[in-house]
Amino acid sequence: MFSFQELAWFALAALILVLTPGPNMIYCVSRTLCQGRAAGLVSLGGVALGFLVHLMAASLGLTALLLAVPLAFDAIRLAGAAYLLWMAWQAVKPGGAAPFEARLLPQDPPATLFRMGFITNLLNPKVAMFYLSFFPQFIHPERGSVLLQSLALGAIQISVSVAVNALLILGAAGITAFLSHSAGWLHAQRWLMGSVLAALAVRIAFTERK
Repeated sequence: MFSFQELAWFALAALILVLTPGPNMIYCVSRTLCQGRAAGLVSLGGVALGFLVHLMAASLGLTALLLAVPLAFDAIRLAGAAYLLWMAWQAVKPGGAAPFEARLLPQDPPATLFRMGFITNLLNPKVAMFYLSFFPQFIHPERGSVLLQSLALGAIQISVSVAVNALLILGAAGITAFLSHSAGWLHAQRWLMGSVLAALAVRIAFTERK
């Protein structure tokens, strides 16, 4: 259904998404720093459920849209490239987000942690924009069901996101200590992230429909 090169590009995009500081990472890491690793992992469970809701909505919507309006591909492609350029600017602009900074949060029970993780992701525009921007670049209607292709891509994205966030949660305290003494590394990481996002934006902007 997909070539190795296509899957590699998509996995890279999914990795960039999860490594770019956003509401999901900030919430899970903050919960971990304030309440422990177990709280962070429970919160991540809610985030994963939110991914499933986004995935189903995007997959069903794109299936209908791309089959009904062929020109929608170009509109979504250009919008996705513009969004990635905006994310690149957010990564390098002065005063960018610092997800490993502890935030004062109340001590909540597991049910509340799970629910808040779910809501945080459900209301996260970055996830919805990722699905709407990237899926059309990799979906090929001539290869079969658009819905099944979307679900396959979504499974890769969710797996990458959950795995990376779990590692960040397990190492949150150590990473925070490292970054507190490594401002130069953090600055370099932001510029590297911004450069990769900009490169992906250029690639998507010049992608042609097959």
